[in-house]
Amino acid sequence: MRKYLLPESGNFYKANLHCHSTVSDGKLSPKELKDLYKSRGYSIIAYTDHDVLISHDDLNDENFLALHGYEMEVTEDKPLDFRFLKTCHMCLIALDKDNMTQVCWHRSKYLFGNAAKYKDKVVFDESKPDFERVYSPECINEIVKAAHEHGFFITYNHPRWSLERYPDYMSYDGFDAMEILNGTSFMGGFPDLNDGVYDDMLTKGKKLYCIATDDNHNFWPPEHALCASFCGFVMIKADKLEYSAVTSALKNGEFYCSRGPEIYELYVEDGFVHVRFSPCKTAALSCANRRTFCVGAKNDSEYIDQATFPLTEGDGYFRITITDDKGKSAYTNAYFI
Repeated sequence: MRKYLLPESGNFYKANLHCHSTVSDGKLSPKELKDLYKSRGYSIIAYTDHDVLISHDDLNDENFLALHGYEMEVTEDKPLDFRFLKTCHMCLIALDKDNMTQVCWHRSKYLFGNAAKYKDKVVFDESKPDFERVYSPECINEIVKAAHEHGFFITYNHPRWSLERYPDYMSYDGFDAMEILNGTSFMGGFPDLNDGVYDDMLTKGKKLYCIATDDNHNFWPPEHALCASFCGFVMIKADKLEYSAVTSALKNGEFYCSRGPEIYELYVEDGFVHVRFSPCKTAALSCANRRTFCVGAKNDSEYIDQATFPLTEGDGYFRITITDDKGKSAYTNAYFI
């Protein structure tokens, strides 16, 4: 029996799920970002400015959707230069378009850049005390738990830039997704191509998706080699470009992420997984063990556009990576056997 891992019906919508504007520390206004990303084929931006949840519904049109979100950071409190401090960053994206209540709010701390100018626009539960951020697994897991309870999709961001290593990220529970690529960190020289981190978490049974994001601040113009915009994107498959349809697909993992290649079809049938994609050089299947498979083009002038891999119960999970002739990859989410 055939089971589609990416829905058979629906449309793919190109999304940037980590984005900064002049609302916090970005260089472009929300409207300028909309225009820039629409010109490159994007339909969705999650505006995740630092520490303030602000609506951008005024930007929505029949071909563009703004998702409500914010990025929250928890940093070590030590008498050191910031270069040496560990920090944990996460984006919280509201699953309901009417959810504009910020969780884990503090009335006087943790705002920087232009975010402080928007403080009075933030909606929060005034009956709750100020939330004090402490760099510890307990505090971070408390934030994730509270965010889930209040209807947010939570991503774990750029572990390498954050100076977090195996013992750190393995102590976190409940993230919906992690950044397999963070464009700003990667373009800034950090090794934030995090497929190894993703496998670490999956191997220990943490069931989460992977996303590729820009985390763009647009300090460089679009044509500059170091511009972080358009480094990584998420292709969400949904029935329509409507808030609840898109966030439902996000919550259900009905998407893939990429640095360039496109995935058209992904399904399992009779013990095999089948994938169809844009012309590429290689396709590889990774599992929780050493049983991996890779198929590739026969020579420099040829390409492949589909692959089939066998699955076994002992695989634990599987995920597929497609790589083009420029060395850029597309990544499926991990699927547990």
